[in-house]
Amino acid sequence: MGASQKDFENAMNQVKLLKEDPGNDAKLKLYALYKQATEGPCNVPEPGVLNSISKAKWDAWNALGSLPKEAARQDYVEFVSSLSPSPKSCSLEGPGANRSLPESEDIVVTTEENITTIMFNRPTKKNALTNEMYQDIMLAMKAASKDNSTITVFTGSGDYYSSGNDLTNFMKISGDLKQVAKESSITLRKFVDSFIDFPKPLVAVVNGPAMGIAATVLGLFDAVYASNRATFHTPFSGLGLTPEGCSSYTFPKIMGRAKATEMLIFGKKITATEACAQGLVTEVFPDDSFQKEVWARLKAYAKNPPNAMRIGKQLIRSTEKENLHAVNAEECRVLQERWVSEECMNGIQNFLSRKAKL
Repeated sequence: MGASQKDFENAMNQVKLLKEDPGNDAKLKLYALYKQATEGPCNVPEPGVLNSISKAKWDAWNALGSLPKEAARQDYVEFVSSLSPSPKSCSLEGPGANRSLPESEDIVVTTEENITTIMFNRPTKKNALTNEMYQDIMLAMKAASKDNSTITVFTGSGDYYSSGNDLTNFMKISGDLKQVAKESSITLRKFVDSFIDFPKPLVAVVNGPAMGIAATVLGLFDAVYASNRATFHTPFSGLGLTPEGCSSYTFPKIMGRAKATEMLIFGKKITATEACAQGLVTEVFPDDSFQKEVWARLKAYAKNPPNAMRIGKQLIRSTEKENLHAVNAEECRVLQERWVSEECMNGIQNFLSRKAKL
């Protein structure tokens, strides 16, 4: 369930009791979420550049796009809680922290030679993502954004990078479907926001097929290296669904509108070589030398000064963040409606029926 008005008011009081200054970035985020939660999307004229403080506040609020009030209220409560952890909670940086890193075996996080690796680890299920894995990945990314590594890498174990959402998640739904769709929309938006806002160079090492959400968020990565046996597939329309992961914006920009339409609307599966030619993949390697060549390159990149790379990424991405957050919010709003539609119900049921016959 979302945060209640009482939760929101308690969070506002908690802010007043903070013992340490949370810093300008945190204060801007608090301001923006508060305004979005109480007034809705930014509705005031943009201040002049000479009024730097007001301009920074306006930018932070405006970047939230069409985020619903209730979602902003929930985000505000959770963010305040992260600034003032309860006595029973552990710091993200501390050993044995409170789910600072995934507790399950489905997401494996390691740090070595200045590289933090987040690995999908359900090889027998083609690394399909469960609801719990979404939470684990967000926690892992939050920890990686603060650790001492220089680069963060996503990859998969076994033959697949990831087959996207585990559609058996839909078979486990209980309770009010509209409420579940609403909560899932909020989770998906936060998940994609984690990629939009990630401060370090983010690299995908695509060892095999990438499908659905695992493919769409690749448009938010800084580099994508693929084995020549990798494929990329976004079969949304066949499931009664629509694009997510900001792909409705990033794919046309990267690949061109016609090629993006083939993937996102018509569900065309493309090879790693095709994806590279269209700009989605940075470089393709022979599968037999893929791991050796890619990791040697990443280890060399990880020796670069970390602050310079962070700042460089910020310069490249900063002008797009506002658009990306707005696109993400709209995609999630549309998906919330699609998840309860008859087309989606039938599409998923047909998929699971075909799968059961295999």
